[in-house]
Amino acid sequence: MNRRRKRIVVALGGNALGNTPDEQIRQVRFAAEIIADLAAEGHELIIGHGNGPQVGIINSAMNYAATSGPRTPYMPFPECGAMSQGFIGYHLQQALQQSLLKRNLGKTVVSVVTQVLVDRQDAAFRNPTKPIGNFYTREEADRLEKEKGYIFMEDAGRGYRRVVPSPAPKAIIELSAIRKMVQSGLIVIAVGGGGIPVVEEADGLHGIDAVIDKDMSSSKLAQELKADMLLILTAVDQVYIHFNQPDQRALDQITAAEAQAYIRQGQFAKGSMLPKVEACLEFVNALPGRTAIITSLEKAPEALHGKAGTRICSEEAEFDYAPLEMDSMIYDVNAS
Repeated sequence: MNRRRKRIVVALGGNALGNTPDEQIRQVRFAAEIIADLAAEGHELIIGHGNGPQVGIINSAMNYAATSGPRTPYMPFPECGAMSQGFIGYHLQQALQQSLLKRNLGKTVVSVVTQVLVDRQDAAFRNPTKPIGNFYTREEADRLEKEKGYIFMEDAGRGYRRVVPSPAPKAIIELSAIRKMVQSGLIVIAVGGGGIPVVEEADGLHGIDAVIDKDMSSSKLAQELKADMLLILTAVDQVYIHFNQPDQRALDQITAAEAQAYIRQGQFAKGSMLPKVEACLEFVNALPGRTAIITSLEKAPEALHGKAGTRICSEEAEFDYAPLEMDSMIYDVNAS
């Protein structure tokens, strides 16, 4: 096996996918071209994606339909998350398959509707922080808070968005299947929108109203698959400290210890850059020697070769490709 070949988990931001089906198709085609270029280099790719705008829009549409017509049933929030995985996965796998065919790459792309186990006692359920849906003005947010009981939070100077609980991912239910697909050479789209959050009850798994951060779930998946690299694609080319201030500075490469220090200083905004940096830390701390990168979609190929983005590494020396391990702990759906 080529030791330069990497197993890469790519986390694609939901905001980069557009806000309408037509816009999403256009955006996804652009993303697919860049991801296909990574595949053309021989890398094994596993793709996670956000669904913040999409799941919020689906939820709002289903709520409107349920309250405006006598025959439309109420749709629970976990089911809205499953819908978003389906239609984003459909667009992404279709576009990526076409981009691969143009490059004469005989790879198959598959989407996995993915459940992720969370803890019902997670403190996140008492403190919603995950932005979903569209951006609103302060006045619009105030009105919706009164009408719907939603909670809103200002999002990095871009407006106000509804926030929901964002519990930590504990286990990926479909991990065994995803692992086998990766081993067989498929390009796998998984943990869409962070995965459908489920809790374990006496009679089995049940969905719960929440959105798991897609970067945290992608990091969890990267750890379980022993990936060489976690590549988080977002709206900016690099991570900055003193963001939007006169002394703003881009970070090219930082250690895990430096990243922790910046977090303690409050350098990264909650709900935007902070969870991305934390997801990178989870990955490099769990697998010393691996590398995590945060950059824009456009800069992904350059970032992969160290020419763009922000690289976060542990203090230990980076090592080459490791074969896929089959003995990593997974959630056993048949366990008693």
